[in-house]
Amino acid sequence: MLDVKLAIALEEFFYVAKGLVVIIAIVSVITGLMREFIPQKKLQAAITKHEKWGSLLGALFGMLTPFCSAAVVPVTMAMASMGASLGTVMSFIISAPLCNFIVLAMIYAAFGLKVTVVYFSITFIAAVLGGYLISKSPWKNEIKRADELENNDAKGCGENQSNSCGVAKASKSPRILNAMKGALALFKRIIPYVLLGAAISGFSAAYLPADLVEKYVGGDSFLSIVVASIIGIPLYLRIEMAIPLLNVLIAKGMGMGAALAIIIGGTGASLPEIALVSAVLKKKAVIAFVGIVLLAAIIGGTIFQYVI
Repeated sequence: MLDVKLAIALEEFFYVAKGLVVIIAIVSVITGLMREFIPQKKLQAAITKHEKWGSLLGALFGMLTPFCSAAVVPVTMAMASMGASLGTVMSFIISAPLCNFIVLAMIYAAFGLKVTVVYFSITFIAAVLGGYLISKSPWKNEIKRADELENNDAKGCGENQSNSCGVAKASKSPRILNAMKGALALFKRIIPYVLLGAAISGFSAAYLPADLVEKYVGGDSFLSIVVASIIGIPLYLRIEMAIPLLNVLIAKGMGMGAALAIIIGGTGASLPEIALVSAVLKKKAVIAFVGIVLLAAIIGGTIFQYVI
């Protein structure tokens, strides 16, 4: 006979995994179709041409490109080599990890439509406003435009989308078949993290003491939101793992504001992400990037805690 806590852990695991697998499958197919029929290279060129709306276009482009962290750099390198402003690039690298379809779909599956709409509004505005403000600041030229950025890695994830970033390589197969191959590759890349997140969720539901959660990020204090925003960055919480875990933590006493602050901070400006964007952004721009995401996490968490 199974131990009671182990039974709870397994029940939670299967419940969470079942729902998320379906969501990820649907989103993977949609993403595969979009990447096949909406050429990424043309999108980059269009963004560069319409610099007046650069921040808005960069944020919209980020929504359409749910890249892995490693793919953000080749894409931003390509944008920089085409002459895109720092504001456009900044909006893109904030939006891509925070506002893409996969993130929004998973938040919707976990928290519902209202939370998803508010979350999207906060993060998208942060991306657009952050890019716009830095484009008007003295730091507007803090982007690396060395000649090597024009060719180095720009072809990989930014153009043909290699399998390492969850997208099938270009081929002569029918476009719909290529789209399905890309969807399968993306699904296979994400699903291990979904299952790991479900496993962590199950373990936490059964074994994590509720009083520990309440002590550090519980209640409705503003300090808990600030703490959650800061600790999210070194945690490097992939959204696929974070959502199931946060559902459990909320049930154990974590405030909704702190939960969303962790998602924004850990997904938008994790340490690996900071290291990667440093290949394209200069020091001051990297500081601005981290500051914008951290501020968005605190403001977003506060809105969720006290307004929603």
